[in-house]
Amino acid sequence: MCKTRIGRDRPDSVEAEAMSEALAPAWGWKQPLGGRAAHVEPAPEFQATTMQVCGLFPFTAGSGTPTVGTPVGRHQLWGEVVCLDPLAWLRAGLVTNPGMFVLGQPGTGKSTLVKRLVTGAVATATTPIILGDTKPDYSMLVDYLGGQVISIGRGADRINPLDSGPLGAVLRSQTGARAETLRWEVRGRRLALLMALCTLVRESRISNAEEVVLGRAVDLLDERLGHEPTVPDVLNVLEEGPAELRSAARTNSVETYRQRTSDLVFTLDLLCNGSLAGVFDAPTTRPIDLNAPAISVDISRVRAAGDKLLTAAMLCTWAYAFGMVDASAALTDLQGGSRRSYLGVMDELWRALRGAPGLVEHADALTRLNRAKGMASIMITHSLADLDALATEEDRAKAKGFADRSAITVLAGLPPRELARVHEITPLTGPEQHLVTSWSAPDSWQPGARHPGRGKYLIKTGERLGIPVELSLVGAEKRLYDTDQAIRRDA
Repeated sequence: MCKTRIGRDRPDSVEAEAMSEALAPAWGWKQPLGGRAAHVEPAPEFQATTMQVCGLFPFTAGSGTPTVGTPVGRHQLWGEVVCLDPLAWLRAGLVTNPGMFVLGQPGTGKSTLVKRLVTGAVATATTPIILGDTKPDYSMLVDYLGGQVISIGRGADRINPLDSGPLGAVLRSQTGARAETLRWEVRGRRLALLMALCTLVRESRISNAEEVVLGRAVDLLDERLGHEPTVPDVLNVLEEGPAELRSAARTNSVETYRQRTSDLVFTLDLLCNGSLAGVFDAPTTRPIDLNAPAISVDISRVRAAGDKLLTAAMLCTWAYAFGMVDASAALTDLQGGSRRSYLGVMDELWRALRGAPGLVEHADALTRLNRAKGMASIMITHSLADLDALATEEDRAKAKGFADRSAITVLAGLPPRELARVHEITPLTGPEQHLVTSWSAPDSWQPGARHPGRGKYLIKTGERLGIPVELSLVGAEKRLYDTDQAIRRDA
């Protein structure tokens, strides 16, 4: 019986041995040229668009991050490139308006992100306009890109708040109903900015009666002068007190007229001879060139003169630049062709709004119709608490509307108390709040340690989940985007 079992088992063992020789072990045979490998490298990974690798489907995977606009970094979870551009997102239907609001603590890289967007805008034929560079952070980049840098300050370039710019040139070439429409547009802009400057100097709103007189003075100068009026021209005609202005003041008496306009005269005199003298009291010395690839209005020289002058410079810059954009659109409509696109950057937003009650309303009127102008806007501030410092509840509500109206919100490192306020405007999930909070403070006290929030951002649009992105500088960006050069030079 034993022999029988052995005889029966032998063929099976031979067959098993033959099979084992035919099938290679997982790591190959232990012999020369046997495919033996102590370590097997993982398969290479490639990244491309679905259009480029569509033949490999279904072996491709995407994260769903937007690929429209300027590359601003890689997704922090899976490394895919994330693109951002308010105008490009609007054209693609990703958002409903080209407004963008950037919040973050100092040093987290807010301006670095915006500079990347400015560079991308120039590459895609969009003209970025830095509406008041207060430090300056952007002038070196704009100069590097071949753009125009205008330096505002005493002994430097000046801006005439009443300058209609190219819009005035268009007006002079028109007749009929179109000319009348443009005339009212120019008048409205002049009067609005003049009222804003008077409000800033007086630190309170001007009265309705003063507004009527001021508007009639602007009309009278437009009829009398063959050039752009200036603030000293308005002051002179108010002091002159012609019959047209006495009629606007509802009096025929010269003495009564003097009494009713005395405060307004002193307010305008402060614009010409007070702390703001030498900046806004003469014709524009260097007009904005809308054909430049990029424009920066550098107002850092007036920063040392105090917040009042800085606020006035920002307001004038905003009004003048938006007027230039409107003029460009009007010229394009007359001459035919496609409109140009613009990207307005409003950094240090809170500085321009806290100067006096009512200034928020002026800024709101300037920026509300950006979509119709083909202009995207980027507003940058450190905290929503900055807007709480405004004088009145009405101003605070309107200032909060800037963030609420922006379709895109970008959050850099922020503390928990700030995120609770942001959540009221832009809904944030628990993990999103925890992520942004983790970027707000350094991990250690060691000198030279990199801030955990530097170059990290959460991009939020409406109810969508946020996109966590990390930006890495390349090439000349390391020098052009660096805002700490002055500190290192002084060290």
